[in-house]
Amino acid sequence: MLIPGFLTTLNNIGDLLHPRRVSIHTLPRELVRQWETPDGRARVSVLPKGNSNSDAVLHRFVTAGIKIAPDATGTAIYIQTYARAVVDAFIEAGALSFVIICCLLLITLHRVRDVAITMAPIVLTGLLTMGTCVLIGQPLNYANIIALPLLFGIGVGFHIYFVLSWRSGGSHLLTSSLARGVFFSALATATGFGSLWALKDPGTASMGKLLMISLVWTLVSALIFQPALMALRVCTRAASAAQTTS
Repeated sequence: MLIPGFLTTLNNIGDLLHPRRVSIHTLPRELVRQWETPDGRARVSVLPKGNSNSDAVLHRFVTAGIKIAPDATGTAIYIQTYARAVVDAFIEAGALSFVIICCLLLITLHRVRDVAITMAPIVLTGLLTMGTCVLIGQPLNYANIIALPLLFGIGVGFHIYFVLSWRSGGSHLLTSSLARGVFFSALATATGFGSLWALKDPGTASMGKLLMISLVWTLVSALIFQPALMALRVCTRAASAAQTTS
């Protein structure tokens, strides 16, 4: 176990004690082929000026480089391409999940207004989540953005219970066992998201943090905004019935 590494170290020391002039002709041909074509053209490596971890810096660098060399390749171009793929996939997943959930709700509830009452708090949750991220300085990145479509499923799982209870004649929903069940279900879900947030990996931790923020606003929307929306619907229906009677 020790001798092979020791022999390698001795060979390296021997090379260091016998330096030779380095030229393109003395370099290994495998290395030369990576930087020079057979007809003598050399490969050029260009690095961005500024913080290369900044998406804005990387975007400007790639845009300027492609204008000069449209066939350029490299890590910066790969990162930008992967980023566009992630964002496009997120948009596609979000749109598909929203449409499919609306269709399933329409099949279940049979009323467009009830579907709207179920989905409106989810839209509000999304806006509040984005606003909170701006206020606390939590950026959307390519690790946590994939978690946002989960917001639709989590939100529907809470809101549809209130809508079905309301349609069956339930009242005082906030003081009912249903509200307590939704609250403790959210706490159970929060343990999973909290464990992601506590991980050392920055990408996974940011995903858990974003899911926790959306879960808090989902719970607020389910317990405050949605009951108010259903009460408004009841008042509107009662006023319409009274006007018709008069």
